[in-house]
Amino acid sequence: MESSPMPIGSCSKEQQKIYRDWFNIVDSDRDGRVTGNDATNFFALSKLSRQELKQIWAIADSKRQGFLAGLEDIGLPLMEGVDALTTVLVSPKFQHLLNGLPQSLQKKIPASAVTSIVDGLKRLYIEKLKPLEATYRFNDFVSPPLTDSDFDAKPMVMLLGQYSTGKTTFIKHLLQCDYPGAHIGPEPTTDRFVVVMSGPDERSIPGNTIAVQADLPYGGLTTFGGAFLSKFECSQMPHPLLDQITFVDTPGVLSGEKQRTQRSYDFTGVISWFAAKCDLILLLFDPHKLDISDEFKRVISCLRGNDDKIRVVLIKAHQVDTQQLMRVYGALMWSLGKVLNTPEVVRVYIGSFNDKHNNEAAIDELGLDLFEKEQDDLLKDLLDIPRKACDRRINEFVKRARAAKINAYIISHLKKEMPSMMGKAKAQQRLIDNLQDEFAKVQREYHLPAGDFPSVEHYREVLNNYSIDKFEKLKPKMIQAVDDMLGYEIPELLKNFRNPYE
Repeated sequence: MESSPMPIGSCSKEQQKIYRDWFNIVDSDRDGRVTGNDATNFFALSKLSRQELKQIWAIADSKRQGFLAGLEDIGLPLMEGVDALTTVLVSPKFQHLLNGLPQSLQKKIPASAVTSIVDGLKRLYIEKLKPLEATYRFNDFVSPPLTDSDFDAKPMVMLLGQYSTGKTTFIKHLLQCDYPGAHIGPEPTTDRFVVVMSGPDERSIPGNTIAVQADLPYGGLTTFGGAFLSKFECSQMPHPLLDQITFVDTPGVLSGEKQRTQRSYDFTGVISWFAAKCDLILLLFDPHKLDISDEFKRVISCLRGNDDKIRVVLIKAHQVDTQQLMRVYGALMWSLGKVLNTPEVVRVYIGSFNDKHNNEAAIDELGLDLFEKEQDDLLKDLLDIPRKACDRRINEFVKRARAAKINAYIISHLKKEMPSMMGKAKAQQRLIDNLQDEFAKVQREYHLPAGDFPSVEHYREVLNNYSIDKFEKLKPKMIQAVDDMLGYEIPELLKNFRNPYE
């Protein structure tokens, strides 16, 4: 449970007081949270079976964060045994009752103690992973360092597509209203990255302001420079869906050389940054624009390593009849097969996702039923994201740790290959030119999966700005600390904050 100053749903004032007294008993360290270890002995007083308590915990901790969420619009539960406490909670005997509880409930835990999976990941990052990243310049080669806001951020969904496919319309359809800064038209109207998130009122915030707010996870975008930040903004508004999920609306992918020459910032680099942070990536396609241009293919290729997050949405399907829709679907799958290099079939959602059905007369009953079911499936997928957010965070943390290890092996290997005295400039150029072969040596020496290695071209570009001779040699103790974290500490963290009744 987590304390909250808000009213506890439909409970009466007397019930609210009883609840707070219960909470104070269990929350002995006064950190505002009740973990499984705190709760097990106290809930045993309810006389409910272990199976019933397991189900109650699973419902309350639906996001699997390792501690219980606060009460919402429900009455105070009636539990035999615990209810007996209500007669004495306000009496002089209350302190005696507290003293009579099991010793484990009376033990004081420091305020700095880890009380959730996210807290545990923060500690492991600072103590184990961040030193390895800093030593081998992971932040320059792969990704900026993580901050507390990266761990605490709401789940994000990014929308990608060619211009005028309906990305902004799609977000408006889900929200059932306009949001600040939304522009819709047949021409490329969204010329900037727009983060649509929850806020106390409706307003747009410039990118430079957002990037320096410590409580938001966008500080890493400053590496793309002022040219990008001038094309980045945040759209805030109060909305129940945005309380759970943040949407990222992206500029439509342009055709020809415009995509590369007319962007004043690294477009694919920004997409890669958001892809690593997002929980879901939606590729939107228009039935009249199924051709995947070379530019769009380049954008999709930069999603490498995030294939499990990708979903495809065939939007505006109401504009074609049922027979044409079958052909369009087949053509889309054929096009995707050439771009997405995965053996699995990607999930494709089909629907209008538009409040205006321009061609309803051409859609038969079967088509309308299909659209409704597909939209329901997509909404379920979206609403399922917050529940899986903690698991996703663990997954991304482990991926980052493995990437940091591989980066350390690469950097230290290049350092080892440098001469100690003469000919350093020539040796560095030779290493950079033959970087693919050096990667292969590292892979063979440390028995690493080839698919986990980063882009050779990207490393080659970054290495040109550094003196390899100044890199650090391999420090086995640092590598071992990360191995121990992956092999023992993270599993132990998950074990400590799983359902205590399992």
